[in-house]
Amino acid sequence: MVIEPKVRGFICTTAHPEGCRKSVENQIEVAEKYAGKINAGKRVLVIGGSTGYGLASRIALAFGGGAATLNVMFERPAAGVRTATAGWYNTAAMEDIARQKGLYAKSINGDAFSDEIKQRTVEAIKRDLKTVDAVVYSLAAPRRTLPDGTVANSVLKTVGESFTNKTIDLRTGEVGEVTINPATKEEIDATVKVMGGEDWAAWIDVLKAAGVLEDNAITLAYSYIGPELTHPIYMNGTIGMAKRDLYYTAKAISKKHSINARVSVNKALVTQSSSAIPVVPLYISLLYKYMKEAGTHEGCIEQMCRLFADKLDNYDDEGYIRLDDYEMNPKIQKEVAKAWKSVNTDNLVKYADLDGYWDDFYKMFGFKHADVDYAADVNAEVDIEEA
Repeated sequence: MVIEPKVRGFICTTAHPEGCRKSVENQIEVAEKYAGKINAGKRVLVIGGSTGYGLASRIALAFGGGAATLNVMFERPAAGVRTATAGWYNTAAMEDIARQKGLYAKSINGDAFSDEIKQRTVEAIKRDLKTVDAVVYSLAAPRRTLPDGTVANSVLKTVGESFTNKTIDLRTGEVGEVTINPATKEEIDATVKVMGGEDWAAWIDVLKAAGVLEDNAITLAYSYIGPELTHPIYMNGTIGMAKRDLYYTAKAISKKHSINARVSVNKALVTQSSSAIPVVPLYISLLYKYMKEAGTHEGCIEQMCRLFADKLDNYDDEGYIRLDDYEMNPKIQKEVAKAWKSVNTDNLVKYADLDGYWDDFYKMFGFKHADVDYAADVNAEVDIEEA
């Protein structure tokens, strides 16, 4: 079948297997340049390793560090005229290339929040790896089914009071204003349930109880802080409440299990999650322009390679790993703040890298690669060998 991008809202409902493979190959090429510099785990569990930072973590650790990697994901295979998800194609490509290079790489597909998937993962570790010495927790889910069967849904809202600021309609390039209303206590609690640290801690508890997590293991979760202009919707919003919970969870995990649990604060990038947050896409498009001009722009793979090669032992006063150091450089933030005050629909091209934003967006789903023939007939049904 010939596969074309079909965009609805902030997601693409199709994905291209050859394009996703190309994206993975490009990331592997970056990771392999770090061979000998990454030693952050040799048997690694990545929870949420099929897209974004989770996928980049897996690639960096495998192809830059020679690690065996087991991935937990929740992705959909192709069915009839419907393509698989990008995460499915990413995983198939990554694992195929890993096997060719003699690396262990398998996945478990299902709800990572569930006890069933946790137990399947334990069984796979016992059978194939015996133990793991690193756990990357990189879930980005909109909802979570709790043990009692109720469903908690995350929301993108402020906390305390409404917030009005500039935003962009990505489809039309129109800059306007958006008002985000405050969440209720119930919505805040639900968002923390979905995006906070409770499930991360549950994973570590299960792995330790089963005897499959090394005593000297490291575990990481990812967060974002960003500049003051996004704080009302991010750092001080419902997402920020959840990310703050991650921070306290890291401390609790470290104390309870005597392992090194850390939160890495990463750079703002185009992801399915960030595309859905009001205000943030406009900020990212401005940020891209000035970071590219300064030569400090990084994608997911560059961030993760730098994390595992150089930053694991570098913490700020609060204990965060600050991988957003290039983004938060005062010179970059000064330029972005100036542009934010001036940007409007008419001068968007002057201040923003909207083309770069869209390029990253489409490449998340395997499109817009110059060396992929998108007019060619491709087989959308790609198999994955589950653990």
